[in-house]
Amino acid sequence: MIYTVTLNPSADYHLTLDEMKIGKTNRASSNHLTPGGKGINVSKVLKEFGNESKAVGFLAGFTGSFIEEQLRLEEVKTDFVYTAGLTRINVKLKADEETEVNGQGSRVTEEETTALKGKLASVSEGDFLVLSGSLPSGVSSSIYQELCDKAAGEKVNVVVDASGDALKESIQAKPFLIKPNQDELGALYNTTVDSTDKATQLAKKAVEEGAQHVLVSLGAQGAVFVNESTVFFAGAPKGKLVNSVGAGDSMVAGFIHAFLRGRDLKECFRFSIASGSATAFSQGFCNKEHVEELAGQIHIEVLQGG
Repeated sequence: MIYTVTLNPSADYHLTLDEMKIGKTNRASSNHLTPGGKGINVSKVLKEFGNESKAVGFLAGFTGSFIEEQLRLEEVKTDFVYTAGLTRINVKLKADEETEVNGQGSRVTEEETTALKGKLASVSEGDFLVLSGSLPSGVSSSIYQELCDKAAGEKVNVVVDASGDALKESIQAKPFLIKPNQDELGALYNTTVDSTDKATQLAKKAVEEGAQHVLVSLGAQGAVFVNESTVFFAGAPKGKLVNSVGAGDSMVAGFIHAFLRGRDLKECFRFSIASGSATAFSQGFCNKEHVEELAGQIHIEVLQGG
């Protein structure tokens, strides 16, 4: 089973405007509301690829109920802990540029955190545990490390897609895969990632500190994959950027899907890039046919190992 954990999900309100006028009344040409949150996005893309997963995390209020109902309509299994308050609403404005305004989630208690850990008590050898996104108020930055430590004892494949202290602390627990983007990787080591070489250098450092595999997304420049013996680089396939929301989450889902199909790490990397790119080139999330089409365009350079 694949468990995706989203501790700070959102109801994402997407607004498209012909033009954004600051300080004026603006009218949207289209709008829609969707479940949001990095782990939730991973579950949705995994469903498109034919993989079953269970979305776990915290929800609250009518926005939380909306998220769970929508996921059930999409046939994604759920097992959330409900808290007081309201699951946050994130506003995503698309005009000449994309602008996001992220709301503040409800506060989570220690008892609710314990309840969440109980829902993950059934993870077992060979399962995937995906820990994604920001943390709500009341939850310690060590939560991902704690979940990683427990999963390691059960021989579970842990994937961490986070930033800041939550990412830094989780690396010590030797996760199967971490997936920072270039800004998150740079922030991890108080520097700037401005080249493939710099991304590779810092990814190797993360491996030395405990991560088994590191997948760094570089936006339009492509991605780097690093483990103890291997370094791969691939440029992004050609296409028009339509939507950046969920591209990184699609990369995670693509990698897991390919790995579960028995593909080698090079092919997992290829399918991951294709998945992220297909989402970036689409109005919503990627579809499998488009991913497979883009995968055929991706050339992987073996910079080390093989």
